[in-house]
Amino acid sequence: MFCPKCAAQNLDGASFCRVCGANVSLVPQALTGQLPQAQEPVDDVSCGRRGKPLRLEHAFKNLFMGVAFLLVAIALAFSRMGGGWWFWMLIPAFAMMGTGVAQYLRIKERDKRAFQPARIDQTVLEPPRQSSVPSRQTGELLAPPPSVTEGTTRHLGAEAPTRHFGGSSESTPK
Repeated sequence: MFCPKCAAQNLDGASFCRVCGANVSLVPQALTGQLPQAQEPVDDVSCGRRGKPLRLEHAFKNLFMGVAFLLVAIALAFSRMGGGWWFWMLIPAFAMMGTGVAQYLRIKERDKRAFQPARIDQTVLEPPRQSSVPSRQTGELLAPPPSVTEGTTRHLGAEAPTRHFGGSSESTPK
């Protein structure tokens, strides 16, 4: 199997190219014409928690209910009847205000995405580039290119020292 990005030969069943690191897991399926169909994206913004569609009215209702709870908590804090439990009224107040703001932001994001044009992948539209390198001789045998891991290891200087035996007497161990 050859990498569509750099044309390096890889093992059959490989997920990534050993030279450039490109994802080659779908290449065998593409060659046989059995690519999986793309699923429709699920729009998790269109429905609320209970399956009801998000509406601007719900967002404002939650926001204003939170403000009402906050005002009641403040009123209880300054009265004799509020004692110490006015503090607990802040929990539903902030929860409802937060839910209202979150719903409002989700609705605005959904509306913004609805009016954006679909993006076209530029890599698909680019014509193949012609190389200025002359074509190789067909009978020429080339060593396979080094893998990404080998190149990284070489750059890090973590390659194991290599011994050369035979050439000179200085390199032989004493």
